[in-house]
Amino acid sequence: MSGCSVEEAMRFGWPEGVTPEARDMTTLWSWSVVAALIMGILVWGLTFWTITFHRKKEGTPDFPRQTGYNVPLELMYTAVPFVIIAILFYATVVVQTKVEKMEPNPAVTVDVTAFQWNWRFGYQQVTFQDGEQLNLSKPNPYGTQPKPGEPIEQDGKEVHGPNNGKFQEIRDYLQFSKIETQGSSAEIPVLVLPTQSRIQFDLASADVVHSFYIPQFAFKRDVMPNPVQNHTNNKFQITEIDRTGSFVGRCAEMCGDYHSMMNFEIRAVSPADFEKYIKARQGGADNAAALQAIGQPGKAVTTAPFDTRRLARTASAVGESN
Repeated sequence: MSGCSVEEAMRFGWPEGVTPEARDMTTLWSWSVVAALIMGILVWGLTFWTITFHRKKEGTPDFPRQTGYNVPLELMYTAVPFVIIAILFYATVVVQTKVEKMEPNPAVTVDVTAFQWNWRFGYQQVTFQDGEQLNLSKPNPYGTQPKPGEPIEQDGKEVHGPNNGKFQEIRDYLQFSKIETQGSSAEIPVLVLPTQSRIQFDLASADVVHSFYIPQFAFKRDVMPNPVQNHTNNKFQITEIDRTGSFVGRCAEMCGDYHSMMNFEIRAVSPADFEKYIKARQGGADNAAALQAIGQPGKAVTTAPFDTRRLARTASAVGESN
């Protein structure tokens, strides 16, 4: 404990937040734990006090004085928990309102696409410090999904209804960008973001349910396929990232065999370096080369790819090793 600062100890295991929303949630968490500890100490104290001083004494036939049906005491026992719940509820609503606040025209809008078992990041819209704005979105190559009952052509024939292979392959809710970074089994995807800028994340899954989680954001969101049909809000914003650095991101939803390997990295750079990075990507540089152009490591530094090869196991004779 002597090696921990007061601030670190008060986080009670939470990582250090790098956004205003993360700090608000950490404060809520810290004081909730403090309140729980105070209540726990009070309950433990009353319990041991009762055991010690209100037990039947040896050699006396009488029980200690009982306090059952003490109306004022029982009213207090009922009222105090409601007061505690009301205070925690109010504090939670205040923080939740801040965390879920959406403002128009964020400086950067990022498209996040999860798939088994990696991530693809693209920039939909970027505004630089001098006011220059770039629209980097591009048409969805999957086309437009037909409405229910609308005929579509498959193998030269008109097919009615949604239950056919072609319909299932269409993912018109996915977004695509002129500047994208996609991970693989051999490479961790690095998402470059500016500090001191409001950033919006648009989340979607190409297959099953995933979860977008960055510990330093102290926040995670499920990433759903067909977000509209699933009645989910797949957008959220952060006010800013308050310092440069590299922060690991993970999938926090069990999504299949290689769920634990779905890592990515957030690389927060200054707004000036972010502009240079985007211009380098526009000029044809890949993600690693554009990062190196602004003096950043070209690969992830917080996590590394996992070996996803499935090694075949075969039966062996006695005394042989496989």
